[in-house]
Amino acid sequence: MLRSTLVILLLAFSASASAEGFSYNYLTLGYGNTDFDVVNADGDGITLGGSYAFSDKIHGFFGYDTAELESIIDLTRLRAGVGYNTGLTDAVDMYARISYESIDFDFPNIGIPLGIDTDDSGYGLGVGVRFRTSDVLELNAGIRYVDYSDLGDDTGLELGGVYSFNDTWSLGLHGEFSDDVSTYTVSGRFYFR
Repeated sequence: MLRSTLVILLLAFSASASAEGFSYNYLTLGYGNTDFDVVNADGDGITLGGSYAFSDKIHGFFGYDTAELESIIDLTRLRAGVGYNTGLTDAVDMYARISYESIDFDFPNIGIPLGIDTDDSGYGLGVGVRFRTSDVLELNAGIRYVDYSDLGDDTGLELGGVYSFNDTWSLGLHGEFSDDVSTYTVSGRFYFR
């Protein structure tokens, strides 16, 4: 009897979690390729990100990625901020975000003993939509503006998709495209409630 009750409770919680709509509670780990036009170089690296819902409408988020560009430049980017999200329909969610942005170029292997270190910071603004095409597939699109103190500003398009294996695990493809940088990422996503 106890086992049957536990199974029924687990199924009830699973059904309510599925019916909640879009989740803003997740962590991602991925591998990406970055093509950076400012320094005319591209390379691969690791990405880490996540989001946490403070309420039904407000979430915090972060993103951290690294890349080794042409084996001579180490690129590190960090963003962290807060967003507002609202459901337009059962299948469409819209969000708006503001973030702190940081970028660091490190030149460790150019023959100078101490190397050269160049970094900058600024802010970012973004809007986007998440569109559920089925129980297992979500598509997303957005526009992001970043303004750095010294490097200037840039506006880019974000496109992606997430395939969910279950309520906890999914696989995503993501791309960011602008005049200064293009990034392609494949990542695993872990949802928590």
